Amino acid sequence: MVSERTGAVTVVLRKFFLWRISPMEANTLDRIQFAFTLTYHYLFPQLTMGLAPLIVVFKTLAIWKKDERWNETARFWGKILGITFLFGVVTGIPMEFQFGTNWAAFSRYAGGVIGQTLAMEGTFAFFLESSFIGIFLFGEKRLGQRLHWISAALLFVGTWISGWFIIATNAWMQHPVGYEVAADGSVQLTSFWALVLNKWAIYQYLHNMGGAVVTGSFAVAALGAFYVLSRKQVEYGKLFLKSGVIAACLASIWMLFPSGDLQGRMVAEHQPVTLAAMEGLFDTTQGAPLVLIGQPDMEKQRLDNAIHIPKMLSFITYQRWEAQVRGLNEFPKDQHPDNIPLLYYSFHMMVGLGTIFIAIMVLSVFWLWRGWLFSSNWLMWIIMLSFPLPFIANTVGWMTAELGRQPWLVYGLFRTEHGHSPMVSSGNVLFTLLGFFGMYTVLSLLYIFLLLRRIEHGAGELKLIEPGLDSIPDTPTETY
Repeated sequence: MVSERTGAVTVVLRKFFLWRISPMEANTLDRIQFAFTLTYHYLFPQLTMGLAPLIVVFKTLAIWKKDERWNETARFWGKILGITFLFGVVTGIPMEFQFGTNWAAFSRYAGGVIGQTLAMEGTFAFFLESSFIGIFLFGEKRLGQRLHWISAALLFVGTWISGWFIIATNAWMQHPVGYEVAADGSVQLTSFWALVLNKWAIYQYLHNMGGAVVTGSFAVAALGAFYVLSRKQVEYGKLFLKSGVIAACLASIWMLFPSGDLQGRMVAEHQPVTLAAMEGLFDTTQGAPLVLIGQPDMEKQRLDNAIHIPKMLSFITYQRWEAQVRGLNEFPKDQHPDNIPLLYYSFHMMVGLGTIFIAIMVLSVFWLWRGWLFSSNWLMWIIMLSFPLPFIANTVGWMTAELGRQPWLVYGLFRTEHGHSPMVSSGNVLFTLLGFFGMYTVLSLLYIFLLLRRIEHGAGELKLIEPGLDSIPDTPTETY
């Protein structure tokens, strides 16, 4: 009996560690590696893009109200942004190289188009962002408050322009425009403005940047709740909490409407099979219901234990209660997304978390307005513990976009199975994937250490200043 069990374990371990090399496995591992490195990388930019506009708001309040506490707040969160930006750069560099190492066939096919936006992101937006983050962090005394405010604004602009070029690249893969097919089969750009002003890019950008602000404002509010609950920096904790919940409330509502609604209409118009998979709609239906909960059964082509709102999907999608929504069974199988259950669950997790964010922050703003927030420990605990949720929501949101585009790399033009590097074996990809696992584990520990150290030491560095005290110099000061 023992020998049989030992033999079974040996077989399992052998299969796990000694994979047979095949093109399909290499393609699958390429997809896993890119998904892992991209998901990990985006944990950092979503926070920097969310904090950047809030820092501009803090600097504006400092100058407008002549209140040094807001200046201290801007400096504090500027340092958090700086640490996060550094890790975003380190984890972002491998993303560019993978287009050549793992996705050479795709790069050969689409490089004439996406190379434009990726190059502009690195050449212009990244250097604008990296230059002014240094000026903001180290140049305040020489610049004076007004020029320091301009550096914060340009940091914000650089961060968000960087996001625009990346979104424009992804939007072209979702909805290709402004291209022509060359004699060698590749696609070449015919209209730069069609690429950067792609309608899909505009709506996707509005939705994505709203998600980043949700992440940044939840982080500010959560740390404020921690400071108030721990009694470490109650005065600044209240400032963080107040500004964070107001920004998070506005951003969370924005994610539902109008940005989420506009993005949903784009999917319905240009990727109807994706909409059907997201909603778990197998059969074409007039007056289609909106599913709140249910489990897709792919064998029986139905949703189990479904709870739905009658006719609501038709109304949300086409503004008519009896509108027809096409189901999965109306499309050829080879056009269906690869993993419909994962797409379905990712979409519903995103929507569910977004609904929770609205509930928490609307309640928090009401409690703030009534003067109850700072004495309601239960609500501050909820705000503090909800800090990781926007990261999860943004991740499953991007999973929805990318899983929904499958089986295409460029929707309707170029399939994912044809995009990997044919000369790179699955063993090579597995080796680098394990390397990324190890390296990113070390980076995670280092980032957490630096962040906790910044939060702990930052609490002691925040100066207690009387509200309304005019202690902000308007002119630069010389240092020798």
